[in-house]
Amino acid sequence: MHNWKKEILSIPNLLSLFRLLLIPVYTTLFLRAKEASDYWLAAGVMAVSCFTDLVDGRIARKYNMITRLGIVLDPFADKMTQFTILICLALRHPRLWLVLSLFVVKESFMLTMGIINYRKGKMLPGALMSGKICTTVLFASMTLMVLCPKLPDGVVNGLSVLCVVAMLVSFGDYGRAYLGKERKVQDLD
Repeated sequence: MHNWKKEILSIPNLLSLFRLLLIPVYTTLFLRAKEASDYWLAAGVMAVSCFTDLVDGRIARKYNMITRLGIVLDPFADKMTQFTILICLALRHPRLWLVLSLFVVKESFMLTMGIINYRKGKMLPGALMSGKICTTVLFASMTLMVLCPKLPDGVVNGLSVLCVVAMLVSFGDYGRAYLGKERKVQDLD
């Protein structure tokens, strides 16, 4: 029973679960938004989600609270949050369906490779820098689009291209990490 509690009830895991609970809150706020203050409130929920994402990893590493559940739950919460925000934004800016499509392909590849390697007793030692940069670019771009729902088409197009480039670079790096000559997957402890 003690290991179960440590695995699930660690502070980092609770923060990841909290991020998952924020998804329907954000979605409801964004889809019902009419006034600028409504969009700011939705962006505030996004900011809380981003902040808890930053904090949970630091707490896990600093206080040795890294768990197998957390290794899966943290990125799952991140990806579900990004996916949901992209869907909401694509409903307002149809050109973002391309960004969402690439996101789904990239994340499906990473999920598939993660499962294949996990079954072999291997996994990546952590997120690649290009993945962290991609996540930052996505969240920054999406936050700007949420805060400013009437951005000119040129700005939305530019942010979309920036997101696509960041995802393609990250996708390429993860492809090499999983399938390249110098694979970065390591044995699980």
